[in-house]
Amino acid sequence: MKKVLITGGAGFIGSHVVRRFIKNYPNYHIFNLDKLTYAGNLENLNDIDKSENYTFIKGDIVDSDFINNLFSEHKFDAVIHLAAESHVDRSITNPLEFIQTNIIGTVNLLQAAKVNWKDNEKGKLFYHVSTDEVYGSLRETGLFTEETSYDPRSPYSSSKASSDHLVRAYGNTYNLPFVISNCSNNYGPNQFPEKLIPLCINNIKNGKPLPIYGEGKNVRDWLYVEDHATAIDEVFHKGTQGETYNIGGHNEWTNIDIVKSLCDVMDKKLGNEAGTSQKLITFVKDRAGHDMRYAIDASKIEKDLNWKPSLQFKEGLSKTVDWYLNNNQWLDNVTSGNYQSYYDKQYS
Repeated sequence: MKKVLITGGAGFIGSHVVRRFIKNYPNYHIFNLDKLTYAGNLENLNDIDKSENYTFIKGDIVDSDFINNLFSEHKFDAVIHLAAESHVDRSITNPLEFIQTNIIGTVNLLQAAKVNWKDNEKGKLFYHVSTDEVYGSLRETGLFTEETSYDPRSPYSSSKASSDHLVRAYGNTYNLPFVISNCSNNYGPNQFPEKLIPLCINNIKNGKPLPIYGEGKNVRDWLYVEDHATAIDEVFHKGTQGETYNIGGHNEWTNIDIVKSLCDVMDKKLGNEAGTSQKLITFVKDRAGHDMRYAIDASKIEKDLNWKPSLQFKEGLSKTVDWYLNNNQWLDNVTSGNYQSYYDKQYS
């Protein structure tokens, strides 16, 4: 069986990728490596964790000896590298943790692949999943393309930019086979409720304020997480080695408009009087170095790999709200911290 290591596979995006590969590729054995920090939740995968072609491994990509031993033991054919510290606010508070995980952790994986994969060995691939935030901030017009110069503005985006450069360096210097994708903001089921959409869903449910940075005019391009998982599948199987693919939803929204739309959806589904949830909107001091606008030109992946997002935003938002409202136990476990006991229950 083809052995594929997916790092960060218990996280938001990673869990959707793991599930897709487990179900669609029974001839692959998927190894899910996750440290199980605050955003890594094995409850995201309780529907497939008994699959014959699935193995979970708890570990830290910052531990180079552990990573080297893992590669030596399992002889991975490919890596899909999603493990990362990803919340900008946390990077402002604790930048060193982002340097360790996003830079050192990536180098450890690259080095292990370099040592264990022979030059030009067929079937090997290091797929690095990154973010559009490495490109910096756009004004009112323009789009990020694969040729856009890097201009990261936060410790998070700077650490991801560094990891992107290191992947290319290993490709160019050591002939390590690689691809990179840079994606826009994701939303959907299983997202840890510190990010905007699940945070607001949870706060509306509990009648708590909806904090909006500044005036809420910052613009993001939003992509439903399962569409991102599909794009990763396409890049992994059909992407050209050494290439970068931008993945986006053609879906620009200001933060305030996102929250207002979410309030309207929630009011309807909860049976509230129209306008009830919007009264919870509270403007707070803007984030330090807050990028104004991100927008992706996804024409390359659409043309070369025939991928397009399947959902319009309002449909995706409605599906997302339904998932959270139908999975109260998951949300309660996450917000209380009880989800962290799942590993001990399942693997002790």
